[in-house]
Amino acid sequence: MVVGVIEVKLVSARGLNNTEFLGGIDPYVLIQYKGQERKSTVARGQGSSPVWNETFTFRAEYPGGNDEYKLILKIMDHDTFSADDYLGQSTIYVKELLETGVQDGKAEIHPQKYSIVSSDQSFNGEIKVGISFIPKVESYDAGEDFGGWKESEY
Repeated sequence: MVVGVIEVKLVSARGLNNTEFLGGIDPYVLIQYKGQERKSTVARGQGSSPVWNETFTFRAEYPGGNDEYKLILKIMDHDTFSADDYLGQSTIYVKELLETGVQDGKAEIHPQKYSIVSSDQSFNGEIKVGISFIPKVESYDAGEDFGGWKESEY
Protein backbone atom coordinates (compact mmCIF):
# COMPACT_ATOMS: atom_id res chain seq x y z
CA MET A 1 0.00 0.00 0.00
CA VAL A 2 1.22 3.49 -0.86
CA VAL A 3 0.41 6.43 1.39
CA GLY A 4 0.45 9.96 0.06
CA VAL A 5 -1.17 13.35 0.02
CA ILE A 6 -3.96 14.60 -2.20
CA GLU A 7 -3.83 18.37 -2.64
CA VAL A 8 -7.03 20.07 -3.70
CA LYS A 9 -6.67 23.58 -5.10
CA LEU A 10 -10.07 25.24 -4.79
CA VAL A 11 -10.01 28.09 -7.31
CA SER A 12 -13.48 29.54 -7.96
CA ALA A 13 -17.09 28.90 -8.89
CA ARG A 14 -19.60 30.59 -11.14
CA GLY A 15 -23.27 30.42 -12.00
CA LEU A 16 -24.38 29.50 -8.48
CA ASN A 17 -28.13 29.96 -8.11
CA ASN A 18 -29.27 32.22 -5.32
CA THR A 19 -31.50 30.43 -2.83
CA GLU A 20 -32.13 33.59 -0.80
CA PHE A 21 -35.25 35.70 -1.22
CA LEU A 22 -33.40 38.83 -0.15
CA GLY A 23 -29.73 39.55 -0.59
CA GLY A 24 -26.96 37.52 -2.12
CA ILE A 25 -25.21 34.34 -1.18
CA ASP A 26 -22.03 33.85 0.85
CA PRO A 27 -20.74 30.52 -0.50
CA TYR A 28 -18.20 28.16 1.01
CA VAL A 29 -17.18 24.60 0.18
CA LEU A 30 -17.03 21.48 2.33
CA ILE A 31 -14.51 19.09 0.76
CA GLN A 32 -14.75 15.44 1.82
CA TYR A 33 -12.46 12.50 1.11
CA LYS A 34 -12.80 9.14 2.89
CA GLY A 35 -13.99 10.46 6.24
CA GLN A 36 -11.78 13.56 6.16
CA GLU A 37 -13.39 16.96 5.78
CA ARG A 38 -12.04 20.44 5.14
CA LYS A 39 -13.95 23.73 4.93
CA SER A 40 -13.05 26.71 2.76
CA THR A 41 -13.40 30.27 3.92
CA VAL A 42 -16.77 31.93 3.36
CA ALA A 43 -16.67 34.10 0.22
CA ARG A 44 -18.64 36.96 1.78
CA GLY A 45 -20.32 39.29 -0.66
CA GLN A 46 -19.01 37.44 -3.72
CA GLY A 47 -22.41 36.06 -4.68
CA SER A 48 -22.72 33.55 -7.52
CA SER A 49 -19.08 33.91 -8.71
CA PRO A 50 -16.84 33.40 -5.65
CA VAL A 51 -13.05 33.11 -5.75
CA TRP A 52 -11.19 31.17 -3.05
CA ASN A 53 -7.67 30.25 -4.26
CA GLU A 54 -7.17 27.91 -1.29
CA THR A 55 -5.35 24.58 -1.08
CA PHE A 56 -6.39 21.66 1.13
CA THR A 57 -4.55 18.41 1.84
CA PHE A 58 -5.93 14.95 2.52
CA ARG A 59 -4.16 11.74 3.51
CA ALA A 60 -4.65 9.07 0.87
CA GLU A 61 -3.83 5.37 0.62
CA TYR A 62 -3.67 3.38 -2.59
CA PRO A 63 -4.94 0.77 -2.85
CA GLY A 64 -7.19 1.59 0.09
CA GLY A 65 -9.68 -0.39 2.11
CA ASN A 66 -12.62 0.26 -0.18
CA ASP A 67 -12.88 1.52 -3.73
CA GLU A 68 -14.47 4.87 -2.86
CA TYR A 69 -11.85 7.11 -4.47
CA LYS A 70 -13.92 10.26 -4.70
CA LEU A 71 -13.71 13.83 -3.58
CA ILE A 72 -17.06 15.36 -2.72
CA LEU A 73 -17.33 19.14 -2.88
CA LYS A 74 -20.49 20.41 -1.18
CA ILE A 75 -21.23 24.03 -1.96
CA MET A 76 -23.02 25.77 0.88
CA ASP A 77 -24.44 29.24 1.49
CA HIS A 78 -23.49 30.66 4.90
CA ASP A 79 -26.46 32.13 6.77
CA THR A 80 -26.05 34.08 9.99
CA PHE A 81 -29.49 33.61 11.52
CA SER A 82 -30.54 30.21 10.15
CA ALA A 83 -29.06 26.91 9.01
CA ASP A 84 -26.68 27.14 6.05
CA ASP A 85 -28.27 26.34 2.69
CA TYR A 86 -27.08 23.48 0.49
CA LEU A 87 -26.50 24.80 -3.06
CA GLY A 88 -25.26 21.59 -4.66
CA GLN A 89 -22.26 19.36 -5.00
CA SER A 90 -19.67 18.05 -7.39
CA THR A 91 -18.10 14.60 -7.17
CA ILE A 92 -14.62 14.03 -8.59
CA TYR A 93 -13.31 10.48 -8.95
CA VAL A 94 -9.57 10.31 -8.25
CA LYS A 95 -8.70 6.59 -8.58
CA GLU A 96 -6.83 7.08 -11.88
CA LEU A 97 -4.98 10.07 -10.40
CA LEU A 98 -3.76 7.90 -7.51
CA GLU A 99 -2.80 5.05 -9.86
CA THR A 100 -0.75 7.44 -12.01
CA GLY A 101 0.83 9.03 -8.94
CA VAL A 102 1.94 5.66 -7.57
CA GLN A 103 3.33 4.72 -10.98
CA ASP A 104 5.03 8.04 -11.88
CA GLY A 105 5.86 9.50 -8.46
CA LYS A 106 3.34 12.35 -8.86
CA ALA A 107 0.12 13.06 -10.71
CA GLU A 108 -1.76 16.29 -11.34
CA ILE A 109 -5.03 17.48 -12.82
CA HIS A 110 -4.66 21.15 -13.68
CA PRO A 111 -7.55 23.37 -12.54
CA GLN A 112 -10.64 22.59 -14.57
CA LYS A 113 -14.38 23.07 -14.28
CA TYR A 114 -16.74 20.51 -12.77
CA SER A 115 -20.54 20.74 -12.81
CA ILE A 116 -22.40 21.44 -9.59
CA VAL A 117 -25.63 19.48 -9.24
CA SER A 118 -28.33 20.52 -6.77
CA SER A 119 -30.44 18.13 -4.67
CA ASP A 120 -33.12 17.95 -7.40
CA GLN A 121 -30.39 16.86 -9.89
CA SER A 122 -30.50 20.16 -11.78
CA PHE A 123 -27.38 22.03 -12.92
CA ASN A 124 -26.37 24.76 -10.46
CA GLY A 125 -23.18 26.27 -11.86
CA GLU A 126 -19.62 25.02 -11.97
CA ILE A 127 -16.62 24.89 -9.70
CA LYS A 128 -12.98 25.15 -10.77
CA VAL A 129 -10.61 22.78 -8.96
CA GLY A 130 -7.10 21.41 -9.45
CA ILE A 131 -5.94 18.16 -7.82
CA SER A 132 -2.56 16.53 -7.30
CA PHE A 133 -1.35 13.35 -5.62
CA ILE A 134 2.11 12.90 -4.17
CA PRO A 135 3.07 9.48 -2.76
CA LYS A 136 5.20 9.65 0.38
CA VAL A 137 7.42 7.20 2.16
CA GLU A 138 5.68 6.40 5.42
CA SER A 139 7.90 6.79 8.47
CA TYR A 140 6.95 5.61 11.90
CA ASP A 141 8.49 7.90 14.50
CA ALA A 142 5.65 8.14 16.99
CA GLY A 143 7.95 7.23 19.88
CA GLU A 144 10.62 4.61 20.36
CA ASP A 145 9.95 0.91 20.55
CA PHE A 146 10.71 -0.73 23.91
CA GLY A 147 10.05 -4.47 23.97
CA GLY A 148 6.82 -4.21 21.99
CA TRP A 149 5.68 -1.07 23.82
CA LYS A 150 5.66 2.38 22.31
CA GLU A 151 6.86 5.24 24.45
CA SER A 152 4.51 8.16 23.99
CA GLU A 153 5.65 11.71 23.53
CA TYR A 154 3.66 12.82 26.62
